[in-house]
Amino acid sequence: MSAGEAVGETGTEGAGPAEASAAASDRIQGGVSAERLVLFTDAVTAISITLLVLPLVDLVPEAASAHERASEVITGHLDQIWSFLLSFAVIANVWREHHRAFSSVSRLTRSLTIWNMGWLLSVVVLPLPTEMIGTFGARDRFVVAFYYATLLAGMVCRLAMLRILKTTPALLEEGSEAARRRAGDQYTESYRNVLALAVAFVIALAVPVLQYYSLVLLAVPPRLARLQRRRAAR
Repeated sequence: MSAGEAVGETGTEGAGPAEASAAASDRIQGGVSAERLVLFTDAVTAISITLLVLPLVDLVPEAASAHERASEVITGHLDQIWSFLLSFAVIANVWREHHRAFSSVSRLTRSLTIWNMGWLLSVVVLPLPTEMIGTFGARDRFVVAFYYATLLAGMVCRLAMLRILKTTPALLEEGSEAARRRAGDQYTESYRNVLALAVAFVIALAVPVLQYYSLVLLAVPPRLARLQRRRAAR
């Protein structure tokens, strides 16, 4: 498929000059494959999730030089360990969701690549607020806001990517109606996730005792999606 044919399939035929110009600037790219982008994304995500544990590793020589007992590496740094486990679970989950989104993608556009880089930026930044939780405490309002804002930025980028996949079927595997339907379902679920995280963000700032526990709201959209699929299957 040529770039001109792909643009035509995405609905730019008959558009005005301004719309056609905007669409032409976001034509399907032939230089970088979707597989290479996914591999690059996997590599960066793996590095980010590995960086989470490095501050904990540094605690060992610090405890030894301070003549502390080995057990105090754990018992004396529970905030850091908790923040590490939290962010490990977060990155593992967003990586899984990214793979779901790109499982049927065979082509790229410039905007899809840019939004993917924005998503990667949020993953790369996450170890910073994670370390700040362990250093300044889990109830520091700035740290809470920084952490939630980083998560929200990543989710907004994922929502934008899913919208592109939903509205540009030419990027998905040819003839895969299931892939198109799946992209639409994932977009709806991602939209609900963004709303749930925004509500959790507000709760975390308004009710300090809850803070990171409000992230459990993110379990609601997937359950709603599964419930809808069961009803549709009846």
